[in-house]
Amino acid sequence: MDKDRSRSYVGVMKELLRTNDPTVIAFATALLDGECIACFAFDVNMSVLEGSIGIMPRRLMVADRDLFMAEAIMRDAEIDLGRV
Repeated sequence: MDKDRSRSYVGVMKELLRTNDPTVIAFATALLDGECIACFAFDVNMSVLEGSIGIMPRRLMVADRDLFMAEAIMRDAEIDLGRV
């Protein structure tokens, strides 16, 4: 994929949830996959910098067009979106 196309795709991604718990990311990803909503986990490799102690939250991103439906799926599963 060329750089211009990848930049435009990243520009339309929105944060769905933020958590320090990797099991929440895995569960949320499975729920979204079941509904055919593409997602991408950001900051998963930050553990290298933090020493694997889990202080840096991971973010799960979805396309802007899928955000409303993804939030509804998370609410139905009682997953805290980790936003203020």
